[in-house]
Amino acid sequence: MSFSFVFSQLLLSFTLVLCFSSLCIHASVHHYSSEKFINKGNAFVVHGGSEGIRSSVVDRSDGDVDSSSNRESYIRFEKITFRRPEEFSNFSSGPLHAIVFEVEDREMVGGSAYGGQRAICCTVDLAKLGVCSEGEVIYRPSSKNSGWPQVYGVSFNTDEQVATLPTKSIHITKTGMYNLYFIHCDPKLQNVVVEGKSIWKNPSGYLPGRMAPLMKFYLYMSFAYVLLGIFWFSQYARFWKEIFPLQNCITVVITLGMFEMAMWYFEYAEFNQSGIRPTGITMWAVTFGVVKRTIARLILLMVSMGYGVVRPTLGGLTSKVLMLGLTFFLASEVLELVENVGAVSDLSGKARLFLVLPVAILDAFFILWIFTSLSATLSKLQARRLSSKLDIYRKFTNALAVTVIVSVGWMCYELYFKSNDIYNEQWQNAWIIPAFWQVLSFSLLCVICALWAPSQNSMRYAYSEDAHEEFDKDDTNLTLIRPSPISSPSKDARSVPDIKPLHGSDNPAGDLEEDKTA
Repeated sequence: MSFSFVFSQLLLSFTLVLCFSSLCIHASVHHYSSEKFINKGNAFVVHGGSEGIRSSVVDRSDGDVDSSSNRESYIRFEKITFRRPEEFSNFSSGPLHAIVFEVEDREMVGGSAYGGQRAICCTVDLAKLGVCSEGEVIYRPSSKNSGWPQVYGVSFNTDEQVATLPTKSIHITKTGMYNLYFIHCDPKLQNVVVEGKSIWKNPSGYLPGRMAPLMKFYLYMSFAYVLLGIFWFSQYARFWKEIFPLQNCITVVITLGMFEMAMWYFEYAEFNQSGIRPTGITMWAVTFGVVKRTIARLILLMVSMGYGVVRPTLGGLTSKVLMLGLTFFLASEVLELVENVGAVSDLSGKARLFLVLPVAILDAFFILWIFTSLSATLSKLQARRLSSKLDIYRKFTNALAVTVIVSVGWMCYELYFKSNDIYNEQWQNAWIIPAFWQVLSFSLLCVICALWAPSQNSMRYAYSEDAHEEFDKDDTNLTLIRPSPISSPSKDARSVPDIKPLHGSDNPAGDLEEDKTA
């Protein structure tokens, strides 16, 4: 057992060092399919994308001088067109703008006259001040980035239904979070839509900036699962005659974890090469992950109930446990598919809340049921004086308690992080949020593997048909068991049931009293 704990600690240290050892920044491809303009104040806006991009120039201040950083990074417009209906094409329009700016320069777009309400389009008062032309987008040169914001415009001529922006590559010379907006100020163009695509490329690929570090993270996690698998399967092969059902379940979780991490790595690698998420690989990665999390939660629940260790079956609870697992699988699968398959940007707050809430409620139900079952199991083990199993269950309970406390603390930090990063200025660190949950679940799996690792003594932790280990179906039966007083340390407890003459006696109390005085 001590070897198992030492191995798990070394494995966790290896994983954490690899996970946080490097950071890469990439970008993505954004497609526009008849995107409609939305009214924002006195302007009409389409959000064209927002990604972290690393500079083509090597930034030695970051400590990263990888030769791959010398390759080009840019934002490119490809066949971006503005289209209006034929019935609204009988006039010449004002300009339609494509504006690209770094998040630090967000105050350079828009303005206000005499300290009034901020506007994106030039108002009459601002035009009188001579700072802009009425009906055009307000922007000022950045004091930090020469030549920024980058602004490109095109107009509709009379009877023209399509206006196309010229193909343009904007070279990135400063690492930052860049935003693209399509804006116009003409109310008569409210039926215009945007089509085409923009390519956001970093020196080493097309992954969105907040996702790119996860590619290396999943590669390292794949190695970590392989190491855990080597340890577990070697022990499994050595002591296969001592295996009990719980260890088979742990084997399944480790196998699914290896497949999940490998699938995510290949999914991110393909995404990085093409700029388009590979639907097939993504679906497999999502499904492997959801199945793994579902089985892991079911194992935790069944272990907490004593399955395979202190009871042979779950009895009448089997259907309820399976129903909870199936519900969790469906809710998690829908959430992960919507978030990952074909998607580049995050879901809107309301849409994500609608999908996250059922998963969060089911997780809370799992936690409540697990700790309630653990409390009952510990009480029964203590009542039956099964010291070896009681010891392992106490360690298991402590590990779960630490995991829950750390999870709650991390959720608070995640809320703090997101509430203080409205404009995604901390995009280079955002990858740590999802990575932490993978590390935490892997850590708990390592602890479980250490506690129930196959060994020559495995069967002493498995269920035995000894009558002293059989669990009553109703927890209230424990209250009816009252230990009789022990008259002498040498008295054998198993001699108590030998009082058979009581069945034929009219005065059991008297016979008992006689037995005491004998």
